[in-house]
Amino acid sequence: MKKRIIGLLVVLALGAGGVSLYQRQAGGGARGGLVLFGNVDIRQVNLGFRVGGKLARLAFDEGDAVKAGDVLAVLDGEPYTNQLASAAAQVASLKARLALREAGNRPQEVAQARALVAEREVTARNAEVLFQRSEEMLAIKAVSRQERDNAEAAGREAAARLTSARENLGLLEAGFRVEDIAQAKADLQQAEAAVAVADLALKDTVLTAPSAGVVLTRAQEVGTILLPGATVFTVSLREPVWVRAYVAEPDLGRIHPGTKVAVTSDGRPGKPYAGTVGYISPRAEFTPKTVETRDLRTALVYRLRVVVTNADEGLRQGMPVTVRVEEAEGAK
Repeated sequence: MKKRIIGLLVVLALGAGGVSLYQRQAGGGARGGLVLFGNVDIRQVNLGFRVGGKLARLAFDEGDAVKAGDVLAVLDGEPYTNQLASAAAQVASLKARLALREAGNRPQEVAQARALVAEREVTARNAEVLFQRSEEMLAIKAVSRQERDNAEAAGREAAARLTSARENLGLLEAGFRVEDIAQAKADLQQAEAAVAVADLALKDTVLTAPSAGVVLTRAQEVGTILLPGATVFTVSLREPVWVRAYVAEPDLGRIHPGTKVAVTSDGRPGKPYAGTVGYISPRAEFTPKTVETRDLRTALVYRLRVVVTNADEGLRQGMPVTVRVEEAEGAK
């Protein structure tokens, strides 16, 4: 009986020791460092043109390193250059029309209209005099009624032509209406917007790298007719390097944004990288398959992001890593 009790006590002691060891290794003890597990984030971008056209040049191939701003590919820009030139010509034409509206008519045109009014005033007065004479001569039977009627018609025609000349002079002196000027301004703004669109389209025929990285895939070849948005390159981004790790709810109070950590990989366990916790998810989730053990499949954890400050070629995207927090800075 005593042997059974002693054996049971030994089993219990070993079990307690195993639990303590697991806690120190997986989550850290109350006085030890916190140990987390995760992976280097896979960060890549599919690059393509916002406009369509014929692919004229490719500057990089798979495996090449690129820097931010490097020209990766170029479309044939001739169609877009022609569109820009056409839009710019339309702007020039509408600017001239607006200037004409705002300046009004030329002084020479106004002077010419005034001279025409003076001429027709003389003609109208002469026609009126002839009509009066024909009236007097008709009374003494010196002219026929037909001749008198012709003189009256000539007088009316001269008066009408004088009215027309005066109206034309008034229009020239008044200049263009406010509505005409507003319409010319609106047409010019529309044309200038078309120039901006054409200029942006021409700039979009050049594809540049948004950040430093490595070309993973070259999806197109020179001469291909591309639709807008078609992927030309897939680039793996180098900086910044992020590590996605997970912390259990009981250890959540031991870590916070800004906490300094050490990141190690299986290939370089003795050479840790320096990192800083940048983000902790406010929402719990189940431990992802890529980092969980058989015993943790149902455990709820919080995702966090670690920004590695001195990353090099030793950290590859997707690589499993270990994150150690030697001091629980956020413990309360």
